[in-house]
Amino acid sequence: MNWAETIVQALKNWDTSLIAYVPDISIDRVTSRIDADPFFHLVSCSREEEAVGVAVGAYATGRNSAVFMQSSGFGNSVNAIASLCIPARTPIPMFLNLRGGPGEFNIAQVPMGRSTRPILDQLGLVHFTLEDEYRMDNIVDGAMKLCHANRQPVAICLTQLLHGGKIA
Repeated sequence: MNWAETIVQALKNWDTSLIAYVPDISIDRVTSRIDADPFFHLVSCSREEEAVGVAVGAYATGRNSAVFMQSSGFGNSVNAIASLCIPARTPIPMFLNLRGGPGEFNIAQVPMGRSTRPILDQLGLVHFTLEDEYRMDNIVDGAMKLCHANRQPVAICLTQLLHGGKIA
């Protein structure tokens, strides 16, 4: 199973059927599989804080949800996470395409890529960084379990080393 299939299977295993996302070519490898699978309802959002709001609303109605976004847009979602997800104890797994690492071609992506994990630390949110597929199934499953047991968002950072990055 490749990295994208591993994520899709973990979402299914945790009955996470609503996926809110902001389109991105690197996470498209996952979201296109999600879109093709009738188990899921994929919601394309125009901004990251909108995706967080959609996911929280789904959870409030009894449906497990997740969010996919790029690290550059993660900055847009911080207020929604800090003022909605954390106080409401909403277990939203966030899959973040972490830009700015080895192979990055766009210098504008570097600052937020470097700042994402420290911001997660400041918010007190657990995060995991995936650089390869080794034990990825255990890490993603464990992150999902922690997210639901702790009733807090958890970030799973997907690096260019994992998915190959963007080419343009």
